[in-house]
Amino acid sequence: MNKSLNNDLEKLVNQIAASYASDKRTHRIGQMFLPSRDRIVAILNELCVLLFPGYFDDKKLTDQNVRHHVGSLLVKIGGDLTEEINHCLCTDRNCEHCDTAQACRDDAERMTHEFVRRVPKIRQMLALDAQAAYDGDPAAKSVNEVIYCYPGFYAVTVYRVAHELHELGVPLMPRMMTEYAHSVTGCDIHPGAHIGRSFFIDHATGVVIGETTRIGDSVKIYQGVTLGAMSFPKDERGRVIKGLQRHPTIEDNVTIYANATILGGQTVIGKGAMVSGNSFITESITEGSLVTHEQLKLKVHKKKK
Repeated sequence: MNKSLNNDLEKLVNQIAASYASDKRTHRIGQMFLPSRDRIVAILNELCVLLFPGYFDDKKLTDQNVRHHVGSLLVKIGGDLTEEINHCLCTDRNCEHCDTAQACRDDAERMTHEFVRRVPKIRQMLALDAQAAYDGDPAAKSVNEVIYCYPGFYAVTVYRVAHELHELGVPLMPRMMTEYAHSVTGCDIHPGAHIGRSFFIDHATGVVIGETTRIGDSVKIYQGVTLGAMSFPKDERGRVIKGLQRHPTIEDNVTIYANATILGGQTVIGKGAMVSGNSFITESITEGSLVTHEQLKLKVHKKKK
């Protein structure tokens, strides 16, 4: 490298280093490393093997070897999950020495133990979700197809896992999981949302479900649906107040068609309601209602030659 290029490189290095010093919000120099995205995605893959035996690995399972298979997976997942939860806790608590923060390690082991105890419950919920997808989609040929192929079902699977970790108080990891699912499915479900049994997202792409959304049992939504916030109340210093109900409540047996938008923490869609596509709703809808909107008049003109 010639002298001119060396000078340019040194100048650029100095400029970038100066930018680090001038704004500490966008670097972690001198701080403990963050949890690994790759390892958390690997844990999700391991959990899918555990939740759906025979679907996502190349090992033939039988009645004779399944218990050994489950035991081995639990040991592997338990160790990996404890390690990454430990990193998440140390990051959240600003620990200076992650490896020696015994309180974080103890909490991580406790959270992992409690999470794996919830795996049977997660499997029960996902079985109902898979059946709801098969029953609700005439294009579905089998429950196997739903589990193995449907992006909406994968997004719900990751949500079910992440929600339990969120409920246990694990920081950062639940959001990392659901944002990974968002990146591969186009479906954005916040792990803090509360979603009931037999939930089905058809096609999945463009769905947004906010943090404080509450969804009942047997709800079906289509692509492009947004369950979002209408406004963000602020405190006297102009900062957004966190922890308030900002997103809507969707009661049991509601169907919401494509590209509908439902906003606001006080908005409730009553039991059995049906919301047509492209609707924009900011107020509550009574039980059993059919929500439609006036169609725009379609005009067809001959093309000019």
